[in-house]
Amino acid sequence: MKKYFIILLIPLLLLFACKEDVEVIENNIDNDNYKPTPYFFQIPYRFPTKIYIPDDNPMTKEGIELGRLLFYDGRMSGRVHIDSSMSCASCHLQSHAFECGIDSNKFNLNGHPRGITGIFTPHYMLPLINLAWNPNTYLWNGKTKYLEDLTWMGITAPHEMFSDTNKVKALFQSIPGYPPLFKKAFGSDQITVKNMGRAIAQFVRTLVSANSKFDKYMRGEVQLTPEELQGFVLFTTEEGADCFHCHGGDGNPLFTTNLFYNNAKDSVFTDPRDRYHVTFDPTDIGAYKATTLRNIEFTGPYMHDGRFATLDEVINFYSDGLVWSPYVHPLMHKINEGGARLTPSEKKALKAFLLTLSDHDFITNPDFGPPSNFP
Repeated sequence: MKKYFIILLIPLLLLFACKEDVEVIENNIDNDNYKPTPYFFQIPYRFPTKIYIPDDNPMTKEGIELGRLLFYDGRMSGRVHIDSSMSCASCHLQSHAFECGIDSNKFNLNGHPRGITGIFTPHYMLPLINLAWNPNTYLWNGKTKYLEDLTWMGITAPHEMFSDTNKVKALFQSIPGYPPLFKKAFGSDQITVKNMGRAIAQFVRTLVSANSKFDKYMRGEVQLTPEELQGFVLFTTEEGADCFHCHGGDGNPLFTTNLFYNNAKDSVFTDPRDRYHVTFDPTDIGAYKATTLRNIEFTGPYMHDGRFATLDEVINFYSDGLVWSPYVHPLMHKINEGGARLTPSEKKALKAFLLTLSDHDFITNPDFGPPSNFP
């Protein structure tokens, strides 16, 4: 009996020993010298006052500064050779509103992103815009609740950095300039991937887009053209293009509800990463997040699978290309007509309005761009 008791006791002792090690690392905070500078989040005009910032990851200037460095540092892949480096910014390009865009580059083929090993991502990318207002439903299917988790997921995913978190952590621990930055941001120079995720999430939450022509119009600073105004009316009425139910309008400056819809793209559904495979609710079959339409000019290709290369193709789809299925969302009011049946001039006006959502300050803001140097 004693023999079996000892055998059972050893794993328990190891478990508690491992737990203690983790707690020591996480709680190794120099409270006497840990005085991060709070970051005061500015709510833009007409934006919702409720933002989603976890209690265990308050925004600080030190955390944001560290997050910006990590976001752009190619060593996040756990590799140091220039030809095998990869960062968040390798695919999330500021010039494309932090999406990869349709231009070909090292990690992108005609808008289809692929990881460091050449494996294509299962879905196209979502832009990083105004995520401080995302109610904890990230990715196309809302599977991930926390922005902080996207860092370790990106490090380990075969279709992204395809690395090991311990390898990445050890590499950054060995870079002389980084441990002091982690200590300033989180109170400990012991680098953890959890704190990497916290820092990057803080930086990403600063990526606020709120200075498009439409924003200036709503603030009374500029006027829209007659064509843009016509497009605005089409956007915000059921008799027109009927876009506002899923993407908001003058009452929703985010231009997304952050909810999930089957928007009548298909009649057969085989994707194991739709909303249904998160909720297992049959009404979510073929449903995906309604993305923000802010900076839509820069974020093609469009839809979860990137099937549409241009904004004109998207407008044509909603006008004339809807596909019926039992799972189409009830808010797709035009499904029985196959679409909104817009005239050529209405399509032109709708596009003109959508282009007023382009925020050129957002895609050129130096605070969002790469640092001048790295540790």
